Amino acid sequence: MTSSTRSAPVPYFAPAITDDSREFWTAGARNELRICRCGDCGYYLHPPVPVCRACRSMNVAAQTVSGRGTLASFTVNHQAWSEGFSGPYILGLVEIAEQKGVNLITNIVDCALEEVRVGMPVQVAFEPVEDAWLPVFRPA
Repeated sequence: MTSSTRSAPVPYFAPAITDDSREFWTAGARNELRICRCGDCGYYLHPPVPVCRACRSMNVAAQTVSGRGTLASFTVNHQAWSEGFSGPYILGLVEIAEQKGVNLITNIVDCALEEVRVGMPVQVAFEPVEDAWLPVFRPA
């Protein structure tokens, strides 16, 4: 039997919450991932913005998505960026299931370093930090 190396706990920091990003950062309290979407053309937008990049409509609002995605890319970080951090951890680029090209840069948790791979299906989970709920992803 081989041993696997798990990613280390990451010391999370609270993001700056703005009016545009409030739903993205706080919906995790309800176990929801909310991504901005244009009410006119249906295009998803991330990071959150008040104007649609596809049609220029201002009819943009946060909408709950499935929380499923695909790991499009990743790196394993070994650098200790803050005091008390032991590393390593997985930083991933997750493409949401609802629309190609809509990506979140996030941590991949509950995954052995040897098992992480591009194309891996993932599911959102949330880490509470102050007033925010940070979306992280684990293997689905």
